[in-house]
Amino acid sequence: MRYLPLTQPDRQAMLDVIGAASVDDLFADVPNEHYLDGPVEGLPLAAGEMAVEKHMRRLSKQNLAAADAAFFCGAGAYRHHVPATVDHIIQRGEFLTAYTPYQPEIAQGTLQMLFEFQTQVARLYGCAIANASMYDGSTACWEAIVMAARLTKRNRVLMSGGVHPHYVSVAQTMARFTPGHIDYELPVLASEPGDAALIGRIDEETSCVVVQYPDIMGRIPDLQRIADAAHDKGALLIVVNTEPVALGALEAPGNLGADIVVGEGQAIGVGLQFGGPYLGLFAITNPKHVRQMPGRLCGETVDADGKRGFVLTLSTREQHIRREKATSNICTNSGLCALAFSVHMTLLGEKGLTALAAENHRLACVAADRLERVPGVSVLNEAFFNEFTLVLDKEARPIVRALAEKGVLAGVALGRLFPDGEGRENGLLVTVTETVTEEDIETLAIALEEALA
Repeated sequence: MRYLPLTQPDRQAMLDVIGAASVDDLFADVPNEHYLDGPVEGLPLAAGEMAVEKHMRRLSKQNLAAADAAFFCGAGAYRHHVPATVDHIIQRGEFLTAYTPYQPEIAQGTLQMLFEFQTQVARLYGCAIANASMYDGSTACWEAIVMAARLTKRNRVLMSGGVHPHYVSVAQTMARFTPGHIDYELPVLASEPGDAALIGRIDEETSCVVVQYPDIMGRIPDLQRIADAAHDKGALLIVVNTEPVALGALEAPGNLGADIVVGEGQAIGVGLQFGGPYLGLFAITNPKHVRQMPGRLCGETVDADGKRGFVLTLSTREQHIRREKATSNICTNSGLCALAFSVHMTLLGEKGLTALAAENHRLACVAADRLERVPGVSVLNEAFFNEFTLVLDKEARPIVRALAEKGVLAGVALGRLFPDGEGRENGLLVTVTETVTEEDIETLAIALEEALA
């Protein structure tokens, strides 16, 4: 640590202030078995650059890439075709050059892009205002929960069992480690998409109801009914969307009573990328709530000569150094991913998005009809967009692994998403996008029939 000009007394003084006896105390939540007590086994301490490159190439060949297989995985991260134009534009020097949008006189390009991005997200979600993006969908969901608590002055959060379990896990973790006067409660319900069972739990202490649309099993909840029930009790409705292409076919959540709409924007313009970086989307329906909205917000104005210009507007929340004054802990936005989203959305346009959504749904219907004819398979969903759940007569996880060995990535086993079981071990979540061919569907059906035989 020779580049850190801190003496031991400096460190001890900081530890004394926060009440920790040692630096190790700061990592008390890390289980002992996860500490590294020496060199990583099998990893040399040093190697030449060419040797490392060759080694990494060998390792990469052990992966089955999405483009090299019949690919039916989704569950919050989707493989869509990204036009080459997107990559070309985001690599232009004007966008790749790092400069702060706090100086609008030299950042008009970035600021205008963010403004247009916000407009696209707001229209997609059926909302009045969207921010300049969040880090990803799961953290955007948590920020919405915190915002709802500030607005309602309540502390009970009701989450549908149809919300992605990873999003639920992030919310639980953040609730545990977020200081403040609100003691967040996060009851998680059964797997129903959120009508009678969910509505029956809403009371006068409920801050917000969180529902995914479509949900983690591909079902489409009745948002208007849930919104009416929440509003009757003074609670807000937060809608989570992990597949934005679905909104080319489904009614926008903001038009169905949602107060806050959040989600993951990866499906438009951003590739799978081994899990990141991704793009959180955040929008609100009531403009009066804008000052409680987290993250950056870009606005349009005029300069001294009356010409149109763009600035970061209202409060620059990330400059609230004191944490208790901040609306969130996000200090920037996913600028490059937001640009990719905006470019792809511009290329599609409204008609293109609608056509893309229609093709996704058509292929998903073809897949559901074909797979339901496989012995030992039934389709759980009555309605879906491009994602549906199969119920197999065997546990799904071994079947998924067996099909992967044959070059078919059959989907996501619900046992992986819900490791505690909950009776979903035989569930398989299948996603069909425009990148899937009818030949791929037939390949999956044949491989699944062989594996279940």
